[in-house]
Amino acid sequence: MSDNAAVKQLDEDVVEETPVEETEENTGNGSSGKGISRWEYTKREMKQKWAGYVMVGPFLLMFTVFTILPVFVSFLLSFTNFNMLELPEFAMFDNYIRLFLEDDLFLTAFQNTMIFAITTGPLSYILSFLLAWFINELAPKIRSLVTFIFYGPSISGSAYLVWKLIFQGDIYGLANGLLMKMGLITKPIVFFQDTTYIVPLCIIVAIWTSLGTAFLSFIAGLQGVDKSLYEAGAVDGVRNRWQELWYITLPSMKSILMFGAVLAITGAFGFGGVVNNLCGNPSTDYVAWTLQHHMADYLNARYEVGYASCISIVLFFLMFGSNLLIKNALGKVGR
Repeated sequence: MSDNAAVKQLDEDVVEETPVEETEENTGNGSSGKGISRWEYTKREMKQKWAGYVMVGPFLLMFTVFTILPVFVSFLLSFTNFNMLELPEFAMFDNYIRLFLEDDLFLTAFQNTMIFAITTGPLSYILSFLLAWFINELAPKIRSLVTFIFYGPSISGSAYLVWKLIFQGDIYGLANGLLMKMGLITKPIVFFQDTTYIVPLCIIVAIWTSLGTAFLSFIAGLQGVDKSLYEAGAVDGVRNRWQELWYITLPSMKSILMFGAVLAITGAFGFGGVVNNLCGNPSTDYVAWTLQHHMADYLNARYEVGYASCISIVLFFLMFGSNLLIKNALGKVGR
């Protein structure tokens, strides 16, 4: 047998032994008599990979019971009058009408929440990434030290005491003492009771304490970028660090960027804790009153669970909408 004939026979044998891959036509819709339906294909895959489903099962159960189910129940309760003592009474859209047309304090809370979210959310997110990008360039030992310095405030339960000491409302406060020594003021300013300073100071403290889990995840993501991609990028025309960041670094860590965005959104809309620690609840003239405060007031003080659920649903859709916007924005990274 000649060499060409032998090669031809070998190719035919390889083709005959190669299994035919299941295409979408014969596995997806079951239209072909030789194929299987999508449900049968899914059952077969689940049987083959049962160990993975068993391991993820406890988390999936906990997530369903303590996250998905409460959101669903809250949505149902938002259409009722419920005081936790009597059975819920169906109220149609009365709670939503009252919320948007009759509750003036809700409008204040909504406005303040959006101000806090628009300022602290993007600023904390961008600051976390830029600092992580800077720290990633340092030597390993120095990197660990600097990471701890920036991460420390987010895990310190007494971090707010530092700002209370600085802006203490008497002559012993560091800010008041310095301003009076410089002759800029003649009497102490009660910063956290003065409506002029409450919102700016709360925003500054929120950003200062925002370098938490997202900050660490960004550092881990930057460490995990394949270094060979930068060499390939240099061959393809990437000329500076900003181009490396846009075309290589950010696309390589999109999942971590999305994780950090979710944390930033949660922190930005859950701003009430910062206000409570610095200014008390409620703040002076409700200047820092948020949706979180409004919901807690009707839930814990007035026991109007249906109305509080209505507020929580509004907050949920605000966070969900922000999540979609960021997801779309991250989808354009690197293009």
